[in-house]
Amino acid sequence: MSAVGSILTNSGALSALNSIAATSQTNNTLQSELASGLAINSPADNPAGYITAQGFTSQLNGLTQATSNANQAVSLLQTAQSAIGQQISVVQQLNSIAVQAANGTQTPAEAQSLQTLVGQLTGQVSTIANQTQFNNINLLNGSFSGVQFQVGANEGQTLSLSIGNTTAANIGEYATAKGSAFTSASSGLVSAAGAFTGAAVKITGPTGGSGSFTTTATESAAAIAKAASNISGKTGVQAQATNTVTYNVAASANGNIKFKLQASGSGSTIGGAIAVNASSLSEVVSQINQQTSTSGIVASSASGKLTLAQQSGQNIKFSSAGTATTAGAGGTVTSLAGHLAAAGDTQQGQVQFQSSAAFTVSGSAKLAGATSLNSLANINVGTTAGANTAINVIKYALAGLNNQGGQLGAVQQRVSANINNLNATSQNVTTALGVVQDANIPQVANQLTQAQIQAQSGVAALKSSTQLQQSYLSLLP
Repeated sequence: MSAVGSILTNSGALSALNSIAATSQTNNTLQSELASGLAINSPADNPAGYITAQGFTSQLNGLTQATSNANQAVSLLQTAQSAIGQQISVVQQLNSIAVQAANGTQTPAEAQSLQTLVGQLTGQVSTIANQTQFNNINLLNGSFSGVQFQVGANEGQTLSLSIGNTTAANIGEYATAKGSAFTSASSGLVSAAGAFTGAAVKITGPTGGSGSFTTTATESAAAIAKAASNISGKTGVQAQATNTVTYNVAASANGNIKFKLQASGSGSTIGGAIAVNASSLSEVVSQINQQTSTSGIVASSASGKLTLAQQSGQNIKFSSAGTATTAGAGGTVTSLAGHLAAAGDTQQGQVQFQSSAAFTVSGSAKLAGATSLNSLANINVGTTAGANTAINVIKYALAGLNNQGGQLGAVQQRVSANINNLNATSQNVTTALGVVQDANIPQVANQLTQAQIQAQSGVAALKSSTQLQQSYLSLLP
């Protein structure tokens, strides 16, 4: 406390000055808040709040950029889907042409014209695949693999995408070699084809889904194909059964060709037995084909050889097929591998597994094997047989393109859902940031008014504090 009556120390003035300085600082702070709308304009205003606000700001900036990234990803996906849609349209045209060519009514010149058109269209499929780009990035030529989209504000919040090669040379029918089997009931005779062994067969599909079924030694190709198709929902792999085998046929010494056939499957016979008693190969073919409607067995001949086919892949069982390896009373039917077909022998046929992408089959030597691609680029509709093959190849090419488009659509839905989540998160983070750093304008205005009044009061107090010292001067002589 200053001495009473001092003219050197004015405690009241000092207090007033201190009050004015503090009020002036408060005034400046409140005016800054009003001007910026922020309660925190520097770390000194609220150190803890400043740190929190910077964290929210960093997250918000990341969310904003992630939303932009995700929207770019959607645009890329839409570009790829649009191009695949164009490829599907072209392949659909190829399907129509293949079906037309398979009709067998085309002249050789017309068939060649159709094949020329097929070449142009398959070339267009590859052109689309090679030229589809997004920001100079190739999408459909197989180089777009394992690409990362940063769709979140933090490390690891990513989405990876790969798009397969959709050029004509890389889409079509992936298939195993046709597993063929022949069961011999003759003692001591072993067919070169062998039988379908009893085993658990496992199929692992293109996307990793797998399924199993069990075969038996005398099972028909049709039964195996059906078992495989029953699990195709898991594997994505279909199976096709055929039963076509070519034999050498020799007449007996007196010119007779005699044997019996019957189709069978699932332990039961199909239709009636076919009794062949002919004097020539052409007559053999005629007698078998007269009963095709009930047996499903079709015969044909070429270069002196007999080909038997069961249309649905069921077994063809010999109930009598000659008496010896040399020409006997009824002649002989011998496989191209040299096996004499005898009573009880069964032609089981062939099984081929097919899909629109690579897969594996394991568990049975007759059925297992690596897949190979019969590509869209190699289809040839110049012949009826080629057109039939082309129809199947085109079917799987379409399936592959549809699957790829579906996967891209699923990814787009995922990215779109992520964008919605980013927007919602951004809204909530913005609200949280506002709570931390936004100024309460009515409150700040009220505080500023109070501070201004205090400032005016401090100035008045300072003025009043100097009047007493001035009065002391009147005491001087």
